[in-house]
Amino acid sequence: QVQLLESGGDLVPPGGSLRLSCAASGITTMTTLRWYRQPPGRERVWVAGIGVSGSTTYANSVKGRFTISRGDAGNTVYLQMNDLKTEDTAVYICNTDISGNLYWGQGTRVTVSA
Repeated sequence: QVQLLESGGDLVPPGGSLRLSCAASGITTMTTLRWYRQPPGRERVWVAGIGVSGSTTYANSVKGRFTISRGDAGNTVYLQMNDLKTEDTAVYICNTDISGNLYWGQGTRVTVSA
């Protein structure tokens, strides 16, 4: 059974940094891993992704501030978030797809506020 477990969310002031983690279990092959976020009262949006080859892509809103990376074992994905802004406040959710099936974690809450 595929499970995604996020951690690392916190309350930080504007300009601060956080590192989110997502541990994937029940996956036997390396997959593309992605981060989404859902701001309060708004729809979920894609933030960043890392492919099997290690290639990375970012939403324009986070490019240059966020970095997605994969752990050595390949089944953990990180999101290093720097220069956080109030508009980055959201629940951050990990995602992958395997054989056409989408899997989501429960999310970790990030609040950027003074």
